[in-house]
Amino acid sequence: MSGHIPVLLNEIVEVINPKDGDVIIDGTFGGGGYTKAILDAADCRVLGIDRDPDAIDRGNSLSQTLDNRLQMFEGCYGDMAALVNQKVNAVVLDIGVSSFQIDQADRGFSFREDGPLDMRMAQSGESAADVVNTYDEKELANIIYKYGEERHSRRVAKAIIEARREEKITTTGQLAKIVRSVVRQAKDKIDPATRTFQGLRIYVNDELGELERGLAAAEELLLPGGRLVVVTFHSLEDRIVKQFFKQRSGGNARTNRYMPDGGDQGPQATFKIINRKPIAPSDEECRENPRARSSKLRAGLRTDVEKWTGEAK
Repeated sequence: MSGHIPVLLNEIVEVINPKDGDVIIDGTFGGGGYTKAILDAADCRVLGIDRDPDAIDRGNSLSQTLDNRLQMFEGCYGDMAALVNQKVNAVVLDIGVSSFQIDQADRGFSFREDGPLDMRMAQSGESAADVVNTYDEKELANIIYKYGEERHSRRVAKAIIEARREEKITTTGQLAKIVRSVVRQAKDKIDPATRTFQGLRIYVNDELGELERGLAAAEELLLPGGRLVVVTFHSLEDRIVKQFFKQRSGGNARTNRYMPDGGDQGPQATFKIINRKPIAPSDEECRENPRARSSKLRAGLRTDVEKWTGEAK
């Protein structure tokens, strides 16, 4: 597991509180850091899910050293209900790109080293290069603004269109150079290309849609008293998780002031929120692992209400 430092590892194990005999889903297996810590904490089983074939290979190798207490499933965590087909005691999700993917230049997630403009977690389907070379200016601007939160998205999209008229954009270095030519570095010293790369990555992998499907699937699979633990890394993800727990815990329920006791009209809660405020990494962890800086942990406890009966927000 060289090169991969799991974020908020101790906090996650503490919130999950694994017990002997538990079955726990690690829906974003990545480097297996959470899985290893969970299996070290109790005589339990982990069902690891990842859409990245490289992560599946790492998990299968790790399983051989863990008395087969780890079973791997290749696919999207949003499909976990169909993949594992059994009730579980906990689900942990670490949203976003893994350290392994970032550190491999040939995967095209990072502009630190030049590599093919790919960004596909599953290593199949439409790549980031396909998007930047075929989408029109308005579509590109919308993607970069919506998913990258880049306020200069129109400027970036226009620059991409102009650049690709000269030559096809095939590498991370090309795209980063294009973005830097029209977006100045902010006071926070973050590279001007960061938001554009984030937007393309999220779009190519449908990460926000996957998160919404994953939360609903976890709700379906968790036993009463089971725990859903989610780590996010930026506001778009955190907003979805926060709203999910608020809704499913009854936070969005409306009362009828004309009924004797207020007349709660909302559906019964399927989760009880464990931590009202998100858990953030310590200063020490941020110093040791800069990638942890923006992480937030939210968690919920599954109630015995069988199914959510309200409408999704």
